[in-house]
Amino acid sequence: MGTLRRLFVHPALAAPVDLRGRQIVVTGAGPDSIGEATARTLVAWGATVVVTTRSAETAASAADAITRGLPANCPGRVVGHALDLCDAASVARFADDYRHTQGERLDALINNAGIHLDLRSQWRAPRLTADGHEIHWRTNYLGTLHLTHRLLPLLRATAGRQGEARIVNVVSMLHARGRNAALFGGPSALQPYNSWVAYGTSKLALVHATRELQRRHAAEGVQAYCLHPGAVLTRIADKGLAGQTLLAAVRRAFAPVEAFFLLTPEEGAQTQIHCATRPLTELAGGRYYRDCRPAQASADAGDDAVAARLWDETQAWLERIENEANTNTFPLNGCPAQ
Repeated sequence: MGTLRRLFVHPALAAPVDLRGRQIVVTGAGPDSIGEATARTLVAWGATVVVTTRSAETAASAADAITRGLPANCPGRVVGHALDLCDAASVARFADDYRHTQGERLDALINNAGIHLDLRSQWRAPRLTADGHEIHWRTNYLGTLHLTHRLLPLLRATAGRQGEARIVNVVSMLHARGRNAALFGGPSALQPYNSWVAYGTSKLALVHATRELQRRHAAEGVQAYCLHPGAVLTRIADKGLAGQTLLAAVRRAFAPVEAFFLLTPEEGAQTQIHCATRPLTELAGGRYYRDCRPAQASADAGDDAVAARLWDETQAWLERIENEANTNTFPLNGCPAQ
């Protein structure tokens, strides 16, 4: 079966790099995920990797699972930590705990965590988080930018000492379904509501953010990348089809077909590993990658004025979040049950 599959599936592979001494954060490392596979490879290559899931218990389990799959003489190590991107207090705690437990070094932040819900497009209105944002936007974009903002001082300091640091944003080819017009105006901008457009818009925003991070921080040694991991067989579809008993049964029946044609998590992890580890002489920052090489992003993703406006509006939101933290007035946050 493996030989036959190789006739149809040709995943690109990241070349091994000695990562001993480097410290990396990989968000969204749940069971059988791209994040878990990414972390496992980075640890095997020698890095210290902090992995996250939404709860401390599952994060610890993820770290244990990764460790069990490595040889006894593996030079790297892995640590699990809770992180809920919908919860501003959780993001702040994670950043503070990272500094307290891991020190001032951070060589790469791999923003892998994200959600794609309502795959059948049954929602007729946006599902909002407790602080009033559309759930894909709050998780995939705002939460990711909040985390990046909190960890950016460590990345900049590490780049100053080591010569480089990296931010790797996992987006999707579905960013092409997003619309620049939907980036502004909150949930009302997503009318009529379609969860696929909402998801694509959150990922389009991350493409814009990647370009702005590169433009603003490359001179300091911080390089930014975004990427499409490919069509990967993970548990994200299980969440997206939650409650769809018949469809779930059909999907289980066709599971061998999915497994044959879709990438494994290990195969899907290769492009983000590539962006996080290849020598900078071989890797152009600020670009969109696919199959371990630069690719063409959507036309909307190339609008510099939109990227700059989105950056400014996001920074204003981040300032409000930080002010609320300083005055101990965090609003009720967190994602609703998914």
